[in-house]
Amino acid sequence: MNLIYLDNAATSWPKPEETYTAMDRYSRTIGGSPGRSGHRRSIEAGRVILDTREALARLLGINDVFQLVFTMNATEALNLAIFGLLSSGDHVITSSMEHNSVMRPLRVLEERGVEVSVVTCSPRGELDPQDVLDAIKNNTKAIYLTHASNVTGTIMPIREVGRISRDHGLTFCIDAAQTAGVLSLNIDEMNIDLLAFTGHKSLYGPQGTGGLYIRKSLEKEIQPLMVGGTGSRSEFERQPDFMPDKYECGTPNGIGLAGLGAGVDFILATGMINIRAKEKTLTQLFLDGLKSMQGVTIYGPGDAARQISIVSFNIDGQMPSEVSLALDEQFGIMSRPGLHCAPSAHRTIGTFPGGTVRLSFGYFNTEDEVNHALEAVCQLSR
Repeated sequence: MNLIYLDNAATSWPKPEETYTAMDRYSRTIGGSPGRSGHRRSIEAGRVILDTREALARLLGINDVFQLVFTMNATEALNLAIFGLLSSGDHVITSSMEHNSVMRPLRVLEERGVEVSVVTCSPRGELDPQDVLDAIKNNTKAIYLTHASNVTGTIMPIREVGRISRDHGLTFCIDAAQTAGVLSLNIDEMNIDLLAFTGHKSLYGPQGTGGLYIRKSLEKEIQPLMVGGTGSRSEFERQPDFMPDKYECGTPNGIGLAGLGAGVDFILATGMINIRAKEKTLTQLFLDGLKSMQGVTIYGPGDAARQISIVSFNIDGQMPSEVSLALDEQFGIMSRPGLHCAPSAHRTIGTFPGGTVRLSFGYFNTEDEVNHALEAVCQLSR
C-alpha cells in the first residue's frame, strides 16, 4: 500500500531536499555554538543564522532583520506577544476561530484582570471586520487574529482589520502559523505590529523553529518570557535591551535554523505564487469531489480562493476518529481528526465536541493522491 501524507497543516512533509542537506551540512561540518565563541566554526554558525534571518525578512517583507526574534515555534512566539505586552486593565479583541496558542494565554490573563472580547465568526469561519470595530473600547490595547484558520482554512480579512487597528492606535498581532510561506504578507501595508510564525509547516523547516516579528520600538513595551545568556554584553548581569538579544537567550537551535533557512530559500526560488497556485488546485479538486458525495458535510468557505489548503469534513453517522483511522488503515491516507487544538473554532462551525476530519495538502502532493483520497472518502461514505 502506498502511503499518502495529507496532514501538512500539522507539519509539512516531505521537506525540500535542500532542508535535509542544510541540516546535515550544519551538523557535520559546522556544529559550533553561534555567538558564543570567536573560532571559525562559531562564526560560521552565526552566519547561517543571520542568513536565515535575512531570508525570512525577504519573504515576509521585513525591513530590519533584527526585528525578527527566533523562537521554538509559533506557540512560544504568541506567548511572548501576549504575556509580554498585556497587563491588568487592558482590553483585547480576538476571533472565535483562534487556535489555543492564542486562546489559552488570553484566558490565563483574563484571570489576572485582562478583559477579552471574542468576536464570533460565521459558521464558515468568516470574520466581519465591522464586528471587530464594534468591539473596540477605550481601554482596548491589541487585536490578536489568525491569518487563516487551522480548522476550516478560512482566510481572514487581515488588511481590513489592520486598517482598523492603525486608525485606533492598537497593536495588531497576526498568527501566521498556517500561512507564512504560502500567502503573501506585507507587514507595512497590512499594518502588522506583531507576526508569529512556525518553521515546520509552510516554511519547510524542521520542528522546533519559529519566530516573532516585532515592529520597531514596540520591543520597549514587550517583556521577555525568559532571560539568560545571549553571548552579548556578558559583563552585565541584566538582560540586554536591544533586538533581538532581548528575547533570544540560551544556545539557539542552529541545526534547525539552518534547515529553516534552506526551506525559506526553496520558497523564494520556487515562487510563493506558484506554491499557492498548486495548493489551490489540489484543494479545489478535493472540494469539488466532496460536494458530489451524499452524506458528506464540508466546513468552511468551500472555495479554494477563500481558504488555504485545509479541508474539514464529516461523514454522516461516523465519528471523525473512526473515519481517520479507516483512511489510514484501509487506504494509507494520513489525516487528523478531532478538535485540532481549536475548540472555539469548532463551536463556531457547529462541530464541538466531536470535531472533524481534516485533510491538508502541500506543494509535494499530487492530483493522483487527491483523487485516491476522494475515492477513499466515497467508499467510506457508502
